[in-house]
Amino acid sequence: MKSIFPQSIRNLPEITIPFSGVKGYIVQGEKEQVVFMEFKNDNEIPEHSHESQWEIVLEGKVDYWRDGKKNTYTKGDRFFVPQGKKHSAHIYAGYSCIIFFNQKDRYKKKKL
Repeated sequence: MKSIFPQSIRNLPEITIPFSGVKGYIVQGEKEQVVFMEFKNDNEIPEHSHESQWEIVLEGKVDYWRDGKKNTYTKGDRFFVPQGKKHSAHIYAGYSCIIFFNQKDRYKKKKL
């Protein structure tokens, strides 16, 4: 799968992520993170919660569940998950997004 991201994004530090076929690149702030992610494979993300996140879909499709309701987002959609709100997802192969986390340690840089 060819990356949607330009070389300048792919030169950012990669994140450690426990899912198959996923690459993520991080911009680390003092109290927040911006992560550029792309999924080569389908992935099931189990229910979890964390600080707030704002996400914009660049390519592909994701199904999100919150409060027992399914929402499907595709290219150009954006959504917000409030702090502490439990959610889960099915991410389809080919999905790419940018996520802002109001949390400085949501993801860790991959160790070289």
